[in-house]
Amino acid sequence: MSEWQIHSVKYAERGQRTRADSFIFDDNHDAPHDIDYYVWVLRQGDQTILVDTGYDDTEAAARGRPIRLNPVAALAPFGIRPEDVDQIIVTHLHYDHAGGLHLFPNATLHLQAAEMAYATGPCMCHDTLRMPFTADHVCEAIRRLYSGKVQFHDGDAQIADGITVHCIGGHSRGLQCVRVRTQSGWMVLASDAAHFYENLHARKPFPIVVDLQNMLDGFDTLERLASRPDLIVPGHDPLVRDYFASDLASHIHRLDTGPQKAVKT
Repeated sequence: MSEWQIHSVKYAERGQRTRADSFIFDDNHDAPHDIDYYVWVLRQGDQTILVDTGYDDTEAAARGRPIRLNPVAALAPFGIRPEDVDQIIVTHLHYDHAGGLHLFPNATLHLQAAEMAYATGPCMCHDTLRMPFTADHVCEAIRRLYSGKVQFHDGDAQIADGITVHCIGGHSRGLQCVRVRTQSGWMVLASDAAHFYENLHARKPFPIVVDLQNMLDGFDTLERLASRPDLIVPGHDPLVRDYFASDLASHIHRLDTGPQKAVKT
C-alpha cells in the first residue's frame, strides 16, 4: 500500500478582491476576499509527480497579476530540476494551472479528454468562457500531444499506486481532482472543484462556472472520495497555510501529515 507525501507550493497571491469574486449569492458580496495560487508536489521515494504548473512571469505581466515566485524557483527547495519532471497531472487548462507547462519540457501530461475538447471547441467562441484560458498554454498541451506526451483520461483513472484522478467538471468542462493515499488517509486535492473551504462546506458555488449542477454535485464527490472532510484541500484558499505546517520554506506546506488544527466546516 503506497503512501505519498504531499506538499502545497504557493507561488502567487492576489488581494483587491471581494467575496463577489469567490461566491455566488453571497450577502456580504463587497467584503475583501484574498486568494492564493498553488501547485502541488507528490513524492514517494524517488518518484515525484507534479500537480499543475502555475503560470510564469510572461503570463503575470500579460494579465497584470504578479507572481511572487516563478514556478521553477518555487520548486527549488525540493531539488527538483524542471527537465527531470516526467509526469504532471493537469487538473484543467486555465492559465493559473497550466501556464507553466512549457517549463517542464519532458513531462507527460495527465489530462481529461473532456478538458482538451472544451479548450479547443466551440465553447471558446464565448469571451466569458475563454477568459481563463490562454491560447499559448492550450497550444503547448497540443504540442505535447503530438510528441506523444499526453495521457488522456475519461472520468476516473489511476495514475500510480495510491493516486487517482476523478473528472468533476463544473468550473471547467474537464476539471479533475486528485485523490492521494497518505499516512492520514485518502486526501483529495480539489483544485478548482472547491477554490475555498467555504465553497465546499457552505455549498457556495464559485462564479466562474460552465456547468453549475456539475459544480454542486462535485462537492459531494469530493466528500465521497476523502477519508474525512478535513482531508479535502481546496485549490486557492489562504487558510491552507494556516491549517497545515510549513516545511522546507515559508511558501511550502506539508499536507499528508494532516491539518495541525481543526478545520472549520
